[in-house]
Amino acid sequence: MESSSEFTEIREGKAKIRVPSSSKVFYNPVQEFNRDLSIAVLSVFSEIHHSEKQKTRKRQRSPNENNTIEIEPVKLEIGTQTESGLEILEALAATGLRAIRYALEVPGVKQIYANDISKTAVQIMNQNIEENNVKNLVTSTLYDAAHVMRKRQFESETKFDVVDLDPYGCPTNLLDPAICSLADNGLLLVTCTDMAVLAGNTPESCYAKYGSISLRSPACHEMALRIVLHTITNVCTRYGRYMEPLLSISADFYIRVFVVIRTSPFMCKSMSSKMSTVYKCRGCNMTTLLPLGSAKSDSKNMKFNLLSGPPVDKKCEHCGFPHLVGGPIWTGPLYNTEFLSKLCNYIKTEEAEKKFKTVRRMRGMLGMMQEELQDIPLYYTVPSLTNTVHCEAMPLRYFFSALVGAGYRVSSSHCAQNSVKTDAPQSVVWDVIRTWVQTHPVSEKRLQDSVAARTILSKQSTTEIIFDKKYNTIPKSLQGLVRYQQNPAPYWGPGTKGNSKQKVILSATEVECETDIKCSE
Repeated sequence: MESSSEFTEIREGKAKIRVPSSSKVFYNPVQEFNRDLSIAVLSVFSEIHHSEKQKTRKRQRSPNENNTIEIEPVKLEIGTQTESGLEILEALAATGLRAIRYALEVPGVKQIYANDISKTAVQIMNQNIEENNVKNLVTSTLYDAAHVMRKRQFESETKFDVVDLDPYGCPTNLLDPAICSLADNGLLLVTCTDMAVLAGNTPESCYAKYGSISLRSPACHEMALRIVLHTITNVCTRYGRYMEPLLSISADFYIRVFVVIRTSPFMCKSMSSKMSTVYKCRGCNMTTLLPLGSAKSDSKNMKFNLLSGPPVDKKCEHCGFPHLVGGPIWTGPLYNTEFLSKLCNYIKTEEAEKKFKTVRRMRGMLGMMQEELQDIPLYYTVPSLTNTVHCEAMPLRYFFSALVGAGYRVSSSHCAQNSVKTDAPQSVVWDVIRTWVQTHPVSEKRLQDSVAARTILSKQSTTEIIFDKKYNTIPKSLQGLVRYQQNPAPYWGPGTKGNSKQKVILSATEVECETDIKCSE
């Protein structure tokens, strides 16, 4: 009989699990937002998946019918096995919390496979599966994560509809088997917690892990997202497949992407036009993109061309400093507009209000994403711009109103506070700063100490800038919702990495964990 003091009971969503009191590896409470969002995404995806399967069957029954196929909406059941439902793999399941929540909260599920390579983790998982009465939906497996995916790829007639990768750190060693084990139009969920690498602290490590050079810049969190999407795309194209992001977010200490994997050798060729090299000025942080190629389509076919470069001079036109080169990064959309709209509608329902503890944060973040300029990769931050010229801080609404008044589009980014996405040229952005400095002058000493500031402010403005409050630039998402989460506790991060020496008492039997691959739950 297990001692109650050896285990801690945790309730999250509809699930109730027990984890060893002596170990911090098995559960990370700060990832609740990640799990809530994943359940919301899967709930919407399940409805779409079921609808598409119905349409396919109807077409097979009536192949000569040219009219649009109408499908009556069906209420999918939660907690019961749906024969045409989703087959889900959680490759690094630890306690099984995420898999159990999927079983209890996602409609239209056929089977969930909760896998871990640790015997200890699988034993804990089995107890939690039994206590939550989800044995009809959740099956535990004891394999290396790559093995269980390759096994499905080569030994099964069907593939997974959903693969969820939530490792500690970098997931790239699992991308090949994950993409190969997914069915066409399957959903891949990936978490990356190695933000220091992706955000530019160690660009050489980023290249080794992701095949891309990261740059330390104000827009490093969005660049991290785009590096991961670039890496996933590169893996897909090896197998004649391509990916479409349904949702990509940067939150807390990690990034999370939800991408649909499809098969089309033709579409693979167009992916080069959605990748770009990044040129970043060392002095003023201005970034310029050079696509790896272009794709132009006419009524019959698509033509692919190479582009000439570089798009910048050897020295920055604004401050005279040299450029750093990074990337490649994904410069296509970060999310699917139609899917995001359905997801936002779902989290506004009474069901979502009752189900998700982090629903207000989800509404705030997803609302911001709806307002983002989809066609503008990367962003500025107002503090970075004002710091470059050492002037007084400018309120974000002033910056927005100046750009809107000058006739340009503008939005924030969910990745960072005080961020600005705009289609205004870089020269106009600096004109806004120069106009601000006219009424908030910089001391001569600061100008003498900064070559970049002196060079930028010495140039004449070519755009008439007016800081006029009549332009309503307050975003709709700013409605008492959580848009940028502040760290609520000390040591807010991905938690402790598992190791092969960790021991946990289970049913009075001492069992050793046999892996250092551990999920960041």
